[in-house]
Amino acid sequence: MGDRQHPMRAIAAGVMLSVENGQSLSQCLPPALNRLPANERPVLQALCYGTCRWFYRLDGELNSRLKKPLRKPDRIIHHLMLVALFQLRFSQQANYAVLNETVEACRALDKPHLTGLVNGVLRAAEREGAQEPADDAARFSHPVWMVEKLRHNWPEDWQHILDANNAQAPMTLRVNALRFAQDEYLGLLAEAGIEAKATRFAPHGIQLATPVPVDRLPWFADGAVSVQDEAAQLCTTLMDLAPGQRVLDACAAPGGKTCAILESCGKLAEVVAIDESADRLPRVQENLDRLDLNATLKQADAAATDQWWDGEAFDRILLDVPCSASGVIRRHPDIKLLRRESDITPLAAIQLGLLDAMWAILKPGGRLVYATCSVFPQENHRIIQRFCKQQTDAILVEPEAQWGRDMGAGRQLLPDPDSHDGFFYAVLEKPEP
Repeated sequence: MGDRQHPMRAIAAGVMLSVENGQSLSQCLPPALNRLPANERPVLQALCYGTCRWFYRLDGELNSRLKKPLRKPDRIIHHLMLVALFQLRFSQQANYAVLNETVEACRALDKPHLTGLVNGVLRAAEREGAQEPADDAARFSHPVWMVEKLRHNWPEDWQHILDANNAQAPMTLRVNALRFAQDEYLGLLAEAGIEAKATRFAPHGIQLATPVPVDRLPWFADGAVSVQDEAAQLCTTLMDLAPGQRVLDACAAPGGKTCAILESCGKLAEVVAIDESADRLPRVQENLDRLDLNATLKQADAAATDQWWDGEAFDRILLDVPCSASGVIRRHPDIKLLRRESDITPLAAIQLGLLDAMWAILKPGGRLVYATCSVFPQENHRIIQRFCKQQTDAILVEPEAQWGRDMGAGRQLLPDPDSHDGFFYAVLEKPEP
């Protein structure tokens, strides 16, 4: 597994240490994957994602088995044991291989003095089996603050949300409506031996029975389909798009919704896509190129309209705001380790500020769709309520939708293990003068 200097488990432990220190998996995993041959990369990815997903359960068990915490310079060995515990509890790997190779990895990390500890802890864990979780944080493998916040916000649904967050997300596709109808593409998948079904709510969505590499998808390289969760696809059903409109996708990267907008209405006057991150904008362009679509890309803080706006108001604005991402934890389990309760209030201030800025550049008679991938009301319907109180001309439009829950100011989708992520949408219109 990996080269002798850097066995896979040692690399995985390094990734987990980086996550604990505040880096996301999307930042620290790609360089780690590049250290391994291509055939071993999926295994490393599964180790890191799985250890993040079950971190709070595994960490609770490991801490109870250690007489005292490891010193900070040895913290990577704590993560090495977490990776091993993940395999003992949740993988098909033979236990003896997990134990032997973890001890080897300990040596490769220049910590030979800790091999006895690692061996003893893991042998006891193997012998005694999984412990009964000490509390809800360990049982559901989420940080305490998140468990309590969900329990408070969703007293009937909190356990369902936590369980859904720990499930593997399905692979969902958005068919390019300019190229294929949904049922046509389902036929192509069937011919390719890929089992799939239409999504319940997204008109161009298809959910695969099991994930496949994108190069197995018919005509993927030629722009037939994109990978996008069903909840995220619903934005176009709310925007009331029509030929000739000028559309803004604020906070656009990686560009899935920009492309969905262009696919769902072929004769828009212009689509402007903005993102603050210079690193992420090339992803938007790559997606546009593959799908043979055109948009005007700008690197800017959407709220700082004086720095990028040309003075021509928009007919439609999609505002997918920065948020806690609490609705997409099943796809990004590192969120459990990275997010803090103290993040929510500053995020709410950013969300409200973006709404104010976008409202000023929306045409009279125009429509703004507010979106988050959050399940916390503080970022969702409460933001819309606060905005409508201060912006008295804002008309709240309740969409006629079969999905989600009517929150009085927008609709909330909770994560569903068998289909969509957690998402929130609200629709606002600016009256004609």
